[in-house]
Amino acid sequence: MARRFVLPKLVVATHNRGKAGEIRSMLGPFGIEIVSAADLGLPAPDETGTTFEDNATLKALAATRGSGLPALADDSGLSVHALDHQPGVYTADWEGLTRDAMVGMRRIQDELAARNVARTDAARVATFHCVLALAWPDEHVELFHGTLDGAIVWPPRGSGGHGYDPCFQPVGETRTTAEMSDAEKNAISHRGRAFRMMVEACFG
Repeated sequence: MARRFVLPKLVVATHNRGKAGEIRSMLGPFGIEIVSAADLGLPAPDETGTTFEDNATLKALAATRGSGLPALADDSGLSVHALDHQPGVYTADWEGLTRDAMVGMRRIQDELAARNVARTDAARVATFHCVLALAWPDEHVELFHGTLDGAIVWPPRGSGGHGYDPCFQPVGETRTTAEMSDAEKNAISHRGRAFRMMVEACFG
């Protein structure tokens, strides 16, 4: 059974202001003060794990050890089935040194083309993953995993969302996640699903 969160403050293990703000808005109704790792001057640990669970856990534990407060971390990525489930945990690395999502989307397209996977091929199936790790100062950790199935489309479409959203079309949709409103995307997204699981288990 999941441990209930009853403390007044939570560290979000990120240096991304947008992600910290998103989490702050989602947990705001529970009266929890949200601070980020960046706010506290905590360094970002090396993500040396080989799974989303590993990386989310090591980030959450690093933040709780550095702050003495409970910490929440996420690790997310895109798994393209025809590419042996790459880029997976290396999704951000595929964006290059500049962390340009278009670089990553182009690489996925080039890799699919190299394997003769056509633009309309059903083999372009892909899955977005998000693992949330909620760590307490005693190093107890709860994990929540959300997924969203879809397909890689090319060329990219839409200006919303972030990351690889413009090249990802969810199952049953004619739009990419970048063509959806934030509310529409959050209702079905991998991160939204993981958050709802966590809230129900630990905050509800």
